[in-house]
Amino acid sequence: MSDEKNEKNTVKSVAKAFAVLKAFGPDSEELVIAEVARAAGTDNATAFRMLNTLVDLGYVERVGETKRFRLTLKCLDLGFNAIARSDIRSLGRPLLRSLVDDHIEAASIGVLDAYEVVYIERIQAGLQRLAVDVRVGNRVPAFSSALGRAILAHLPVATEREILEANPPKQLTEYTMVDINRLLDEIAKVRADGFAVSDQETVTGLRVLAAPITDIDGVPLAALSVAAPAFGQTLEDFITRARDITCEAARQLSFAVRAAGGTAAQSLAP
Repeated sequence: MSDEKNEKNTVKSVAKAFAVLKAFGPDSEELVIAEVARAAGTDNATAFRMLNTLVDLGYVERVGETKRFRLTLKCLDLGFNAIARSDIRSLGRPLLRSLVDDHIEAASIGVLDAYEVVYIERIQAGLQRLAVDVRVGNRVPAFSSALGRAILAHLPVATEREILEANPPKQLTEYTMVDINRLLDEIAKVRADGFAVSDQETVTGLRVLAAPITDIDGVPLAALSVAAPAFGQTLEDFITRARDITCEAARQLSFAVRAAGGTAAQSLAP
């Protein structure tokens, strides 16, 4: 019964695609269709379709004018991103703890996933008054969040627009900015300032300031943020209190991740 249940939960085409990818190795860097089919345990027709799909996705390429195929460097993205995120979490946790105090009630690290930001680490001391309970794995829109804007600001403008248009901004609170051109102007300001602010644009009553975590080439791996209630202090007071400590923590974490070998290989070319 368990085998039947597992089979129902398995997408066979995905399993076959990974079998095709795993056919390539140190001693089999370039293969023809028949060799891929044999190594993947499938027929030539299926191997042909899988290879062409992977070519379209950029994970496999044809070798010149030959009938051979090989993996591309894009296959490294998954491994590099996993390594980098793991390093960021372990290296960033002490920094996040140091940021949380009587005025800063939460500190987080988030990574961009399509048009959303996923929280991969979070230290939260308060925010009960706002009924905000953000956990690792939670998602927020990139367009309205300080984490998202801090990351977007270090991507090409064409990529920023593409991400914003992929999931058109929606009004989340009365403060949410939804016009894409205004958002692009705001992201350009973030790029110049070195930090992003979301003033109650995702959650009413919550202010967030974030700075990017980048690799040695300036490619954004993630962003680090601090959050505080909007009541009890002005926006200017919050920025003054949070800006320098957040930017410095992001700078330290960027340096630590680079030293640990973390990177984010991304294909940003059109």
